[in-house]
Amino acid sequence: MSESIVSVTNDALAKIIEIRDNEPGDEPFALFLEIAGINGPQFKYELSFMPAVDAQESDVKETHGELTVIIPERDVENLTGAQISMGSDPEHPALSIDNPNTPSPAMPTGVAPGDLEGPLADKIHVMLERHVNPSIAGHGGAAQLVSVDGGTAYLQLMGGCQGCGLASVTLRQGIERILKDAIPELVEVVDVTDHASGDNPYYESAKK
Repeated sequence: MSESIVSVTNDALAKIIEIRDNEPGDEPFALFLEIAGINGPQFKYELSFMPAVDAQESDVKETHGELTVIIPERDVENLTGAQISMGSDPEHPALSIDNPNTPSPAMPTGVAPGDLEGPLADKIHVMLERHVNPSIAGHGGAAQLVSVDGGTAYLQLMGGCQGCGLASVTLRQGIERILKDAIPELVEVVDVTDHASGDNPYYESAKK
């Protein structure tokens, strides 16, 4: 691609590289950026580090200096033109995302659309209770089904998973994989957690 999907300010780039270089292991890590849900009129975002070699074939990779940024294909349109920068609070510096794109009226705002009844919802409830929550309980976390709309499940992460910088990894590589492997008709899993109000959020959404 001739143009980058997102831009990164110099101070944000320096901060991200600083955090990345403290990650354990010797393999090169990339910044994984995805849209994790919606908070009112804005998107919610997840930023996490992942080995660059673990990117899916459909993911988009772009280079910003010494940093590789990976964006899932499904989020390219809604992240085009976004900028990662440092927040304006000097006492509590945090990464901020300024995105010119906003959720369409058809997408969920606040509480996700749909319901909690039906065969798909029942299967998800069983998998969460028997397999997912026991596996993340050791980290003080839990996942709750908020609603089901078509083939999409909307989950809320609680406890230690709320505000955790690795929440997107837990959802994408753990919870989502478990659910999709067991429930073929499940198309997508969306995190509608307000991570910014968690105990340890390391980014903040840009507010205007």
